[in-house]
Amino acid sequence: MKFKSKTLAILLSLALVLGLVLAGCGGQPTASQPAGDSKAAGDKVKVAFVYVGPVGDAGWSYAHDQARKYLEKEVPNVETSIVESVPEGADAERVLTELATKGNKIIFATSFGYMDYVIKVAQKFPDVTFLHCSGYKTAPNVGTYFGRIYQARYLSGLAAGKQSKSNVIGYVAAMPIPEVIRGINAFTLGVKEANPSATVKVVWTNTWYDPAKEKDAAKSLLDAGADVIAQHQDTPAPMQAAEEKGKFGVGYNTDMSSFAPKAVLTGPVWNWGPYYVKTVKAVMDKSWKSEQYWGPMADKIVDLAPYGAMVSDDTKALIAKKKESLVKGEWDVFNGPIKDQSGQVKVQEGAKMTDKEMLEFNWFVQGVDGTIPK
Repeated sequence: MKFKSKTLAILLSLALVLGLVLAGCGGQPTASQPAGDSKAAGDKVKVAFVYVGPVGDAGWSYAHDQARKYLEKEVPNVETSIVESVPEGADAERVLTELATKGNKIIFATSFGYMDYVIKVAQKFPDVTFLHCSGYKTAPNVGTYFGRIYQARYLSGLAAGKQSKSNVIGYVAAMPIPEVIRGINAFTLGVKEANPSATVKVVWTNTWYDPAKEKDAAKSLLDAGADVIAQHQDTPAPMQAAEEKGKFGVGYNTDMSSFAPKAVLTGPVWNWGPYYVKTVKAVMDKSWKSEQYWGPMADKIVDLAPYGAMVSDDTKALIAKKKESLVKGEWDVFNGPIKDQSGQVKVQEGAKMTDKEMLEFNWFVQGVDGTIPK
């Protein structure tokens, strides 16, 4: 997503503050727009979205909500609703049950921690189609979806490695789950490709959305010598911390440059819209089947945000070459040889990790300074 004006940046900043205030107050469905007359509303297919944070987070939930709006534009005979700030716990089961009870025929649950609740509720509502983002459990009426964001993370690592002078790059990480570990590893492989002397220092926040905590984590990494900050978090707070220190950053989810224009190099971004349109249309025409979709960069579900002015032409050329290879399927990030932190070869020369292995990542590659909490 691209924030190209100061006005939009200010509006989203206000939304971010408001979202933090309201984060604990989520759980009530919100219609996306007035439904119009009752007959028209009754003819529409109801589609619901469940978000782990507020739509004003300028990150993960914002990206999904932009895609929801794209769905409404492209498929006019749908009526969408959202529930924001739903914790990854028992409350998720209540929200999912309420949405199914209220006639939603398609429900998108957009956070990993909703997985078991989706499966449980789906058993009670076999005529409702559930789509769970980033999970791995399916059922006849439950599919999963994600994008190979690790490919974009690798490319962003090239930018970070090229930019660093201290050879210390900080990474503010949310939860110690395979998705986040995989992203750290991909980013680090990119960093090491561009700058073999660099290391990636990881700090865990154990939260997806907490601007203050994310910013404090970034500050601790900057104090430890990092001159580039990367993140797997839902707000621009780590990027703002980097800019305040005169350092650089790699965002996530959406183009975060409006919040820290002097810091943001680029960042892995999501484009969920086409997937939502395709999936909803498939459910509507009864061609949908349960699957585990993990779309590559070639599908355009993941990409890089625009480059900041500080990114050199040489760096752009390096990234373009690697991106072309990824898109063509000539190469992928976790092709061997790959060593772990101890120096042991985990992926042999000429081999590549399987999807199953990548989805179960529980170790760090060589070059990561940090541990994975048990």
